[in-house]
Amino acid sequence: MVLILLSTPPARAQEFARAQMDRSPRHHEWVKIPSGGRTVQAFVVYPETAKKSLAVIVIHENQGLTDWVRSAADQLAAAGYVAIAPDLLSGFDASHHRTTDFADADQARKAIYDLNPDQIIRDLLAVQNYVAALPASDGRTAVIGFCWGGGQAFRFAATAPGLSAALVFYGPAPTDEASLRAISAPVYGFYGGLDERIDATIPKTREQMARLGKLYEVVIYDGAGHAFMREGDNPAATAAVKKARDAAWARAKSILRTVIKSDHGN
Repeated sequence: MVLILLSTPPARAQEFARAQMDRSPRHHEWVKIPSGGRTVQAFVVYPETAKKSLAVIVIHENQGLTDWVRSAADQLAAAGYVAIAPDLLSGFDASHHRTTDFADADQARKAIYDLNPDQIIRDLLAVQNYVAALPASDGRTAVIGFCWGGGQAFRFAATAPGLSAALVFYGPAPTDEASLRAISAPVYGFYGGLDERIDATIPKTREQMARLGKLYEVVIYDGAGHAFMREGDNPAATAAVKKARDAAWARAKSILRTVIKSDHGN
């Protein structure tokens, strides 16, 4: 496989994720994707299969494209999908061309919230077009997002043409009903039972999506807080968090298998 080009600064290093990546037999590569007048750098992982596969766009947390997000993409490829994780901090300014150019997680987090929301969607659409056209892809796309990326995955579902599914991990829904009305893909929510801030948004989203006739299926995992997928991959995680992580991954993979079978009209 192609090795990751740049090391992650110690403040953001996730050794357990790096170890998982080092053990991976799958092909990894960085690509540059044009998006209007800018370039988005993205990390691609290919499944070990001779068949064309569903492509899954992986949207990172509010710390940017970290070791763990790349390992999550690798885990999706292990399940048989082409996974692409764009670095939405690409070309942030003259000194910061990607996540690893930020000194620490706090600086990356601050930059994330300075991004133009319209630019984020344009970049994701460019990534969708790119990955759908890869020879290894069967042309269909789904999106999965974590934390900040979960909210962006929900937003993307209101914009992306032909999206097969949106898997939202502990991210809020768009606040305007017009965006929810524009969603055509099924949305699947994954939330931690101890994540009160995000969980407080679920009832309203359920009511709105039901009223609009949109599919929004939610599972809340007991004993898990925010970011339980990343925390659950850490060998030091509690038993409850590991259990939630394992159950959520199993559900995510089951949903993606269903997407392949049903095709959702794509």
